[in-house]
Amino acid sequence: MNITVKTGVLTDFDCKILLVGHFEDSKTPQGAAQFLDQKYHGLIGGLIEEGDFTGELYSSSVVYTGEPARSRRILIAGLGKREEFNLEKLRGVFSKATQKIQDLNITNLAASLDFGESEFPARETAQAAVEGAMLGLYRFIRYKTQKKDKESQIEELTIIENRPELLEDVKAGVKTAEIISRAVYFARDLVSTPSNDMTPGILAERASDIAKENNLKIETLDEPAMKNLGMNALLGVARGSAEEAKLIVLEYNGGKKDDRPVVLVGKGITFDSGGISIKPSEKMDEMKSDMSGGAAVIGTIKAAAELNIPLNVVGIIPATENLPGGKAYKPGDILKTMSGLTIEIKNTDAEGRLILADALTFAGKYNPAAIIDIATLTGACVVALGDFITGMMGTDRDLKEKILSASETTGETVWELPLWHEYEELIKSDVADMKNTGGRSGGTITAALLLKKFVNDYPWVHLDIAGPALLTKDKPYIPKGASGVGVRLLVQFLMDRSRASNVSNP
Repeated sequence: MNITVKTGVLTDFDCKILLVGHFEDSKTPQGAAQFLDQKYHGLIGGLIEEGDFTGELYSSSVVYTGEPARSRRILIAGLGKREEFNLEKLRGVFSKATQKIQDLNITNLAASLDFGESEFPARETAQAAVEGAMLGLYRFIRYKTQKKDKESQIEELTIIENRPELLEDVKAGVKTAEIISRAVYFARDLVSTPSNDMTPGILAERASDIAKENNLKIETLDEPAMKNLGMNALLGVARGSAEEAKLIVLEYNGGKKDDRPVVLVGKGITFDSGGISIKPSEKMDEMKSDMSGGAAVIGTIKAAAELNIPLNVVGIIPATENLPGGKAYKPGDILKTMSGLTIEIKNTDAEGRLILADALTFAGKYNPAAIIDIATLTGACVVALGDFITGMMGTDRDLKEKILSASETTGETVWELPLWHEYEELIKSDVADMKNTGGRSGGTITAALLLKKFVNDYPWVHLDIAGPALLTKDKPYIPKGASGVGVRLLVQFLMDRSRASNVSNP
């Protein structure tokens, strides 16, 4: 979809339909809707007055002007109640509206972001609207071969801004939205691709493509290199698969040479059968999504580079399959990690924390300013927080607060769970330094407590995305399937961090 920003009169643009908004508690049209209402002799106001359109959130109505104008149709989108309106709702509004327009087989539209009085800056408003439109129109149809599955797509979206003083801010917001949304697309595509076409090696190739496109440094460690480093936890998980494990390391150097980097670590299990402790067959097909954390990290690095965020960022993705082959690791095995600590295996389906243990130790070589890991780690997090919320745990209050702030901005909701020291008793082992699972009680917390042992004293946050990584039903701007969760959250965190750094270091 090509997105442009233009200035001028809304009705002067050659498009198939005009998109404007209306608040539920407004008795008369406001902003651009008011302009169109006056232009077309009370067409919209009459609709509202008669109760045929109320402005309820996500509702919409198409009206015809009846004149030989350049655009003969107007879609009025419901914005809900003004006092409850926010940028997250705006994303949903533009998603639902553009989905409706696409269902009408319309391929181009012009939209106004003038809803009357607004408390939100023009740049943020434009970014939210375009994110909603782009993310809501995403479809994964790579493997569809029938023509009926290849319906028309919106090709052109023009944002009309008739206030000259806001034009540059709107353009900046649109550009940011496009970059971030395409990074989310990239992550969604990685997760949606079936595991026969998304092996650890192929994931490394996709990361290499991103590195070449954005002039990033990339290093991909093979199994002999990992063996030399003592990454026996990661390699232990990989033993059951014929596919060679990879440790993918992407470096984006947007900051000063000596600035300590933010290190992002993403779980990259390209398929998880559970290993010897095999999962039930029902929904095992969804385990292609167990590399969602790795996909989010690659997508974040891609967006950071394209946005020229003035920070140094390192992405580390331990990638492997977890399968019950003849050489697979087994319950009762003891694995020695890169750090030297040993882990007794109680359940081979608790493999994510093993590969992350070595990756987090490896992260320490960069002397990071902060470490954030993101992983589809525990089903217990879904039980605790449901399908739409990311669990957050960590050691640094300021880092957690910054991620919470980014969560509020992006609508990618996180909720903090405690890292109670007492729960470490649950992962104590009689024969090793620790065991890889503490049982059902507090499973999300005990998994994070295991990871904590491998981050030393660096500021660290763990994000468990087991719930929101793969959705079973549509949300307003997240179609059913891979969500790309984490990309917008982490990019916003990085942008906020860079701004704060610029303020403190002018």
